[in-house]
Amino acid sequence: GRLSAMIIDESDWMPPSSLYSHRFGGLLRAYRLIGYMPDRDYRYVEINRKLRMVHSDVMADTLAGIETICGRQIVVDPETDLLELNHNLFISIVISRCFRTSSGKFRWKIRFDAGLHPDITVAVRMDASNEKIYDYYILPILEFGTNDLKLSEDNVELLDSFRSCSLEYLLGM
Repeated sequence: GRLSAMIIDESDWMPPSSLYSHRFGGLLRAYRLIGYMPDRDYRYVEINRKLRMVHSDVMADTLAGIETICGRQIVVDPETDLLELNHNLFISIVISRCFRTSSGKFRWKIRFDAGLHPDITVAVRMDASNEKIYDYYILPILEFGTNDLKLSEDNVELLDSFRSCSLEYLLGM
């Protein structure tokens, strides 16, 4: 009646769950193929996969923009994805998924990479379906510190002054 990666991995007569995941494009996809529906809602797994791709795309766009438009060399830490510009400015890019509250309003939570100590955090807000970029917030650490930030569709005037529809504001800096 139950199936999980741990059950598969602890079974002596089955290959590891990672093999199913690799071969079928994810453990949930393998479950669907055999007609198994887990009790939990695992839609977030697919959303997370898409958001990782969005993060990679935003990183690539930022790098290309800085190097092309600004003519500057930028270094990316392969472990943390922290961008370093001219050994002087550190930029972190975070993706914020959209949540719908019980009242139907949209909310986003920005989690700062406090351990990385970036000078600027580029918060990428996703649209209601978490499929496309909604907008960007260019947030300096001096103004916002390292506490998580909760955003709604319309925020206080000061906060929305850091909002941008594209990365052009960041590139102009």
